[in-house]
Amino acid sequence: MQNNIFEEIKKINEHGQEFWRARDLYKLLGYTEYGKFLPAIERAKDSCKNSGQEIDLHFAHVSEPQKSRNQYGETKGQIISDYSLSRYACYLIAQNGDPRKVEIAKAQTYFAIQTRRQETQDLLAEDRKRVFLRAEMTEHNKKLVSAAKSAGVTNYANFQDAGYMGLYGGLRQKDIHQKKKLKEKEGILDHMGSEELAANLFRATQAEAKLKRENIQGQDRANIAHNIVGKKVRKTIQDLGGTMPEKLPTPTDIKESKKRIKQTSKNLLK
Repeated sequence: MQNNIFEEIKKINEHGQEFWRARDLYKLLGYTEYGKFLPAIERAKDSCKNSGQEIDLHFAHVSEPQKSRNQYGETKGQIISDYSLSRYACYLIAQNGDPRKVEIAKAQTYFAIQTRRQETQDLLAEDRKRVFLRAEMTEHNKKLVSAAKSAGVTNYANFQDAGYMGLYGGLRQKDIHQKKKLKEKEGILDHMGSEELAANLFRATQAEAKLKRENIQGQDRANIAHNIVGKKVRKTIQDLGGTMPEKLPTPTDIKESKKRIKQTSKNLLK
């Protein structure tokens, strides 16, 4: 059995996402009956839960009528039960399969390599988003400083804190710094993932626009305006079911992201 057989049975849904059907997978893993394969799926689901992942995102149970007699002996009109599995789910199933089966050993190797490759690609994509958004934050913070000065802001630290407090549920910049467990000279923006950076970019751009649009003048009014914008962004995240910014993970310094991007570019030139 060639490793690429797993790619041959891979399917793509209408959203361009890859998945595998459990009923296509079980024979390739050395199981003679689908029912005997189900315990491996259940063990994999437990592993998924214990790793902090959402089971339904990786193991989607599906039931549909069989349109004609197929290789499994199922007849037309019969309701069959199946799973749509992510690559990660396939990896967990292989890890929780019967280790005595040669097919399981091959699948463990294949999906481990492919899962690691996907993780690397996902990390690089996140790196690129972080670097882009961090550069955007630098530019728009300059514009926000200019707008704040035009509004009569003399204490920019307090003005900035007002925005952070709105977005972070009352946390000031120093509180965010402490929550991220950063060293004294480490900047909070350099330790934000793309999701957190995007929220702050929206706060900065909208605060600048509000100051200009409403011709806000005075430190106190500017602080209030920035705080309102921060709260609005926070409320939007909440309404969308997103994670509050203070609860998002803290990545390594963005310098590491830049190094990985640079190294990848060098490798492509070889």
